[in-house]
Formats: sequence, C-alpha cells, structure tokens
Amino acid sequence: MNWWVHNLWNAGEHAMLISWIFWVLFSITLHELAHGWAAIWQGDRTPIEYQRMTMNPVVHMGVHSLIIFALIGIAWGVMPTDPSRYRWRRKGRIIVSGAGPAMNVALAIVALSAAVLWMRFGPTTQPLADNVLTFLMTGGWLNLALAIFNMLPLPPLDGASVLSGFSMRAYRLYQNPQAQMIGMFILIVIFFSGIGGLFFGLAMSVSDGYVRLLAGLLP
Repeated sequence: MNWWVHNLWNAGEHAMLISWIFWVLFSITLHELAHGWAAIWQGDRTPIEYQRMTMNPVVHMGVHSLIIFALIGIAWGVMPTDPSRYRWRRKGRIIVSGAGPAMNVALAIVALSAAVLWMRFGPTTQPLADNVLTFLMTGGWLNLALAIFNMLPLPPLDGASVLSGFSMRAYRLYQNPQAQMIGMFILIVIFFSGIGGLFFGLAMSVSDGYVRLLAGLLP
C-alpha cells in the first residue's frame, strides 16, 4: 500500500512524519487565525460569531480536509469572514487575505532561526540533534511553501483576494463564477501533476539560503 504515513514510517523517517503532521495542523490553524484576527481588526466579527477563534485544527480544517490529510498528506483550512464589514471595504481584503501568508512567513522565520541556534548552541547527542533539526527545518520550508502557494493569484487562494484589493479589474474578474471554476481547475492540475513540488523545492532553497546566511552572522 502506497500510503505516505506507511512509507515514511517504514523508511525510518519517524521525525519527519511527526514533524509533517505537527506543522501542517499547527501552520494551517495559525494561518486561518491570522485571517480571523485581521478581519476582527477590520471591524468584521464574523469569525467570533461563528466561534472560529480557536486553536482547534478540526474547527478550521473540517472533517473532509482532515480525511484528505490522513490519506495523502495535504490539507486546507477556511476562516469565514464578511468583506462587506471590512473597515477599508475592498482594500480590507489586502490586510485580511494577506494576513494568512504573512503568518506563515513569520512561522518560517521563527522555525529557521531556531534551527540555526540549535545547530550553533544545541547538544550534538544523536539522534536528538538531528531529530530536532528536522523538526525545525520542516517547519521553516513548509511554511514558506504555504505562503508562496497561497499567494498565487488564483481563486480561492489568498493571492486572488489580495490582488482584488489592489485592482478593481481583478476584483470584477474574480467575482465571475467561471473565473473561480478555472482557478479551481488550475489548482487541481497543480496538485496532481507534480507541479506542486516546485513550490516545495523553492521553499527548501530559500530556507537553506536563510539558514546559511544567519549562521554566517553568528559569532
């Protein structure tokens, strides 16, 4: 059976398996909460009214997303907001939609910085040293990949909403149901064609570059 959990476990990649499960659930949860915090700041209490301001990943991801995650290792989340309530109206989309990817970038910086500090000052005892490093590096590049992917200008991704906030033409385009269907089709192609691996590769390269740069600045 070609199941990702089974494959990682049998390959001895226990630290990677645990890291992936933790960071996917934790990162998506904070991503959605960031949308909620930004929406509330914009005057929209929809996340509070729907009782979505919680750290419970089941609330944000839902049963269907969690089932897909269990089966193939990928997932998504949703934070209900009402753009008509935003203080800045259409421009508020820039803040609310951009808050999710911004949170992922912040998590990546924290995780990768912690990885550098761990390599410099942490214990060298094996396998503890390698397992913790795997955990932190996974959190770094995974969050970068989530940020990059979510900023694609394709509905229903955050990038489309951010672009709508900047451009009235884009806003009108994305309101068209046909444009939304095309966006979903492109996302499906990305997921199942292997193109999605490019985002992970880019995120890993950026992560490695950041780690090398920061490590070089330490005494």
